[in-house]
Amino acid sequence: MRLLSTKLLAGTLLVAASASAQDKSDWPESFTVGTASQGGTYFVYGSGWANLIADELGLSGGGEVTGGPNQNLALVHTGDLALGLTTMGPAAEALAGESPLAPGVPMDNVCALFPMYETPFSITTLADSGIESIADIPDGASIGFGPAASTSDTYFPAILEELGVNFERRNGGWNDLGGQLQDGLIDVIAFAAGIPIPAVSQLEVQTDINIIEFTEEEQAQVIEAFPVSPFMIPASTYQTLEEDARAVSMWNFTIAGCDLPEDFVYEITKLSMENNDKMMDIHRSAATSVPENIQYNTVLPFHPGAVRWYEENGYEIPDDLKL
Repeated sequence: MRLLSTKLLAGTLLVAASASAQDKSDWPESFTVGTASQGGTYFVYGSGWANLIADELGLSGGGEVTGGPNQNLALVHTGDLALGLTTMGPAAEALAGESPLAPGVPMDNVCALFPMYETPFSITTLADSGIESIADIPDGASIGFGPAASTSDTYFPAILEELGVNFERRNGGWNDLGGQLQDGLIDVIAFAAGIPIPAVSQLEVQTDINIIEFTEEEQAQVIEAFPVSPFMIPASTYQTLEEDARAVSMWNFTIAGCDLPEDFVYEITKLSMENNDKMMDIHRSAATSVPENIQYNTVLPFHPGAVRWYEENGYEIPDDLKL
């Protein structure tokens, strides 16, 4: 009887193993996550998430430096990248065929996976610049807006123009712009990135900086004109801040090609949503990378694999956000 039971158990395990191998037969052998420039939160979050997926699912994968959300949307849509990170503003434009990278091309092969965090729009200057408010930014100031076509570069120039700021526009990776600010080559950096921003944390270790907040009136004006929400940067985020700083923000989501295998995306979603402690080990902004925040995607359809995990765990996805 014991021998029979052992044989039955072995047979069951063999069948399960075979089923598991069969389930993965259409999975990609490797994958890449589109992030953004080094020195920004996207790069840290995306690269760490890619490594977590690769390690836990036994695949080859990693993060790739890109121009940020707009480029990630385009590369995921074409299938050049399997996964990526984006903000909701560029996602809405891409789906409507209004991406600055491909005007007139609706990017409809991009699906949402899970919420990441809110991206605050914040401004950093050197303390000896004399700039302590947005109104203090002098006419013709040189302002770094991050990589070309990034969320910051797409929205922050328009936001500052809305607030009456005249400036010279500069682009580059966050680390590079941080070095330029410290060397006096630019006057201001306008960041749109998850907090704490590595480049800002590095700057405040090396020199004295000002982190500029929006006034109540400026915040209200920007919320009226752009797809952003009110946000407070907690004082604990940076050594420089003595109290919470008023800002505006936009939500970020991970994305995948809609044609990726359902089981593959299901396992990625399950891994990401059931291991928030491991996600926070990657970057503490992942504290909000939880299923309760799926409500902040009202733009992209969720991938069927992600939908399956959410519905199995009691989370409702609106019908208009299902493929």
